[in-house]
Amino acid sequence: MHEKILILDFGSQYTQLIARKVRELNVYCEIHPFNYDIPLEDKSIKAVIMSGSPFSVLDDDAPVPHIARVKGKLPLLGVCYGAQYIAHYFGGDVRYSNTREYGRANLKSFVAEHPLLKGMSKGSQVWMSHGDTINSIPDDFKVIASTEDVHVAAFEVVNENTYGIQFHPEVYHSKEGKSLLENFVVNIAGCSQDWTPKVYVEETISGLQKQLGDDKVVLGLSGGVDSSVAAILLHKAIGKNLTCIFVDNGLLRKDEFEKVLDSYKDLGLNVIGVRAADRFYKALAGEGDPERKRKIIGGMFIEIFDEEATKIKHVKWLAQGTIYPDVIESVSVNGPSVTIKSHHNVGGLPEKMNLKVVEPLRSLFKDEVRRVGKTIEVPDAILRRHPFPGPGLGIRILGDITLEKVRILQEVDDIFISGLVEDGLYDDVWQAGAVLLPIQAVGVMGDERTYEQVVALRAVESTDGMTADWVHLPYEFLAKISSKIINRVKGVNRVVYDISSKPPATIEWE
Repeated sequence: MHEKILILDFGSQYTQLIARKVRELNVYCEIHPFNYDIPLEDKSIKAVIMSGSPFSVLDDDAPVPHIARVKGKLPLLGVCYGAQYIAHYFGGDVRYSNTREYGRANLKSFVAEHPLLKGMSKGSQVWMSHGDTINSIPDDFKVIASTEDVHVAAFEVVNENTYGIQFHPEVYHSKEGKSLLENFVVNIAGCSQDWTPKVYVEETISGLQKQLGDDKVVLGLSGGVDSSVAAILLHKAIGKNLTCIFVDNGLLRKDEFEKVLDSYKDLGLNVIGVRAADRFYKALAGEGDPERKRKIIGGMFIEIFDEEATKIKHVKWLAQGTIYPDVIESVSVNGPSVTIKSHHNVGGLPEKMNLKVVEPLRSLFKDEVRRVGKTIEVPDAILRRHPFPGPGLGIRILGDITLEKVRILQEVDDIFISGLVEDGLYDDVWQAGAVLLPIQAVGVMGDERTYEQVVALRAVESTDGMTADWVHLPYEFLAKISSKIINRVKGVNRVVYDISSKPPATIEWE
């Protein structure tokens, strides 16, 4: 087993970012709820990191970890809430701050050459985000860093590898945060940094061969990164015993069904393409509620996938492109998810079809999936593709879905995405698309008054979709795309650009 770092999640929006930063150091890590009972007998666990939290340690319902049995036995790093909890639990004084300490700060002083802070510079910029402050620490604790406004910015417990920091080293604004995490994970915890894409591929293929043997496997392809990488890993492991099914639900991008099938031709995959747009349109007729649309699309996919999969004799396994954020979502600090993510359309299949599930990517983040894909030579055209929601354009058409609305949105989306590619902007964007709004606006074309559809363009930058910021696309580009859409797409006379970030907005409109 690989050495690993355990991250205890107290509900911080940055918890996944801590994990990804640790993974970037080629060290495996796992996220568990704050009350996870750490198995100290597991010698592969090298250290524990406690995340931040929206809670205060002074709240009556503050999350309480099993910290006493870990402290002093494993290297321990508390980040923000984690630091405050360590100080509070062992007799320090944590108080509500009069003003929320949020934003950039600079290390005014720190212990030079300290094992945790080695390589950091005086004045180093860090990111604060907390409402409590550590007013004093227990006698066997020692302050190792301060900022102008925060005396206890970082501390250590004397003669043991227990540390707390009130800033967030995992975020971009902490300029030398990666050095701090590397000091803790590599130098203090002693991890050997052997978690690499190449090793992952070798171990996964070997593991799949042992797990699956000569059994047949069926996988639902979407054309996206996750399902494609999962398919090629499985193909390398079991070859012709893998069958992939790609369903055209009529809600894909323009010509996407043909393009996706064509992209798999040279990869040796056995792909069955199923045209089923009419069945989806019929099932969705007159339905405008977003959640109902998602359920109808998911249910119809299951029905069609079931029909096709049962045509393949002796199938024993269902493969899914589940990735790590999907896994930890169901065991988050807030408890099990209420609903399965809508793009996991095969959620009901295993029980219905009596198949065992295999998920070759379930320990990877999205950026790691891409690195693994590059290692197994998945074409760049697939790896670079923007994420696309499972319900497709069905949740980008606000209100009910008709063939005409799909036509309009496909044309608009094609102009927008093609424009990003042509102007060299596609790779600067994490996800982009168009939304057809359920309103009409007055316009003038030639000498005629028009009353036609409004479309919104959306482009965001992100790493994993958990948070996202709108992309500041050049005005000249937006003007050009708007003009093309209005001139070329019959039925649209107004284009707007969405400048909302997530949070508080979401990436998709429905």
